[in-house]
Amino acid sequence: MKAVGYHEALPITDARSLLDLDLPDPRPSARDLLVEVKAVSVNPVDTKVRRNTAPPPGETQVLGWDASGVVLETGAEVALFHPGDPVWYAGSKVRPGTNSALHLVDERIVGAKPRSLDYAQAAALPLTSITAWELLFERLAVPPGKACSDDTLLIIGAAGGVGSVLTQLARRLTGLRVIGTASRPETVNWVRALGAHEVIDHRRPLTQELARIGIPQVTHVASLTKTDLHFPEIVEALAPQGRLALIDDPEPIDVRRLKPKSISLHWELMFTRSMFETPDMIAQHRLLTEMAELVDAGMIRTTVSDHFGAINAENLKRAHALIESGQSRGKIVLEGF
Repeated sequence: MKAVGYHEALPITDARSLLDLDLPDPRPSARDLLVEVKAVSVNPVDTKVRRNTAPPPGETQVLGWDASGVVLETGAEVALFHPGDPVWYAGSKVRPGTNSALHLVDERIVGAKPRSLDYAQAAALPLTSITAWELLFERLAVPPGKACSDDTLLIIGAAGGVGSVLTQLARRLTGLRVIGTASRPETVNWVRALGAHEVIDHRRPLTQELARIGIPQVTHVASLTKTDLHFPEIVEALAPQGRLALIDDPEPIDVRRLKPKSISLHWELMFTRSMFETPDMIAQHRLLTEMAELVDAGMIRTTVSDHFGAINAENLKRAHALIESGQSRGKIVLEGF
């Protein structure tokens, strides 16, 4: 099968950083689905793994987590899907990635693809949807429902992949007042279009920006990028007994600063369930099923910003470079081999 991978951790400017490969076809077992991959999207985690994780000598690493495609075969214990089913999912960090024509994935982390989206549009959403959903409803423990609330959510990095979905979920499914951060005219407009009540500039002190729009403190913060740089302002901006959730990999932060306000700290990693095969692993199947219903009902929109063409090394290098530049918004998708 065709695939894109690498043999050593290199800068994206190196010609060998990502390579077009021909690998053996995988075979499904147990609860595996064998999926014909139709489209993928690229996430910051792809670039981090490529830069920092080299496969063992003589072996190949295939990246990619988001995918949409069609089930070709099923393992003996599969109960949720059948050959021919269109699916979407975000894969597992401990298995080969989705940048391959054929891919194995456990059915418990797979959902039926939204009927209203094509494969490229669908591939933009799984990883960020799972991350945003778990962060909002499980880590920050925000109750779903549009009941009136005085609570306020600050999303740092609202124009990125996770932020683009989180903004929509918080606005559509909760009573929170949603404030996103963005720094360029195009990203400010993007975040407003996704439903944020207010947009502030994260290049300036967050507390000053919040004061500018008449908000002295917030009850919840989702810090999606550069947490270590924003941390003092986050602590100042959060109300006593507030909640802070992170997804990035910050330099060390002094969590003792959270104690005076009894601020709770929560990490979100959507790979946890699949990495450890937790008893509730099937929650991601249910989550993606519900997200598909929300998409088909017109409540959540795809977050595709760029379509970079076919799935090959050259196009994936372009996608990695754009993400590493810090100038991307939404999601980059690639389609077909």
